[in-house]
Amino acid sequence: MSYAGPEFGSPQPRRPRRRPLAVAVAVLVPGALLGWLVYGGVSGAADGNETAAAASARASAPPTVSSTTAEDKKPLGSLRGKVVVIDPGHNLTNFRHTAEINRKVDIGTNRKECDTTGTSTNSGYAEAKFTLDVAHRLRTLLERRGATVKLTQDGDRPYGPCVDERARIGNLAKADAVVSIHADGAGAGQRGYHVILPGRVHKGIADTRGIVAPSARLGQLIATDFRRATHTAPSNYVGDGTGLDTRTDLGGLNLSKVPKVFIECANMRDGKDAALLTSAAWRQKAAQGISDGIVSFLHR
Repeated sequence: MSYAGPEFGSPQPRRPRRRPLAVAVAVLVPGALLGWLVYGGVSGAADGNETAAAASARASAPPTVSSTTAEDKKPLGSLRGKVVVIDPGHNLTNFRHTAEINRKVDIGTNRKECDTTGTSTNSGYAEAKFTLDVAHRLRTLLERRGATVKLTQDGDRPYGPCVDERARIGNLAKADAVVSIHADGAGAGQRGYHVILPGRVHKGIADTRGIVAPSARLGQLIATDFRRATHTAPSNYVGDGTGLDTRTDLGGLNLSKVPKVFIECANMRDGKDAALLTSAAWRQKAAQGISDGIVSFLHR
């Protein structure tokens, strides 16, 4: 995101029982048994018959009892039953609806624009195109693990949704985690990713007191896994090298009732970062890093 609008930050066994009959035979007719065994040893098992020892062992073996339950059949690391909401920042056609996206909405601390157009690289690759692409990749990764995934928008509406509606979508879904995906629009030379955490807000319709701590855990895990997956460094201009930034001026965070963070994946206005953002291979790594962080959070 960028200063294309103030909402989006600076210019995302039983035991076998002994068989009595077998014991009686073994005690009363040892000679016969011995003779049979000798015969078996000489003639072998060419006719496919089992030896007495093998037959006895098989007959005495306990029945196989499966104790597997539906829960046991869940794949390792399954997110079945978990709901994740992905919020692809902005909308590719926001620019055609300036009146609608400039409309002010209540974010608790004040009123701010419904949405913004977002930023782009110097060559015109739009932030909204980037965020939707990464959202699709992230959705695929999470659904493979069994999660229920919802998007706040999927290029299926003319503009928005507004920031307050984006928060409501996560709240109504009773999401276990929400991640809003962005890319920043700071100046050239300003590079790296950072994760935005909700600050403590209790004003008007906003109350983040219940989500500050879990959101911080979510954000820290995403920041760590994003770095490992993408091999990129934390922001050199926000967060003092931590890759984390706490804010109280974003409606998408202020109005959330469930753990939520934003991630600014890189800076679109820096040439080196732009080369990453426009790479499909890197976008897959970005989605993997975000996914890994979410999975780590949901398994704690």
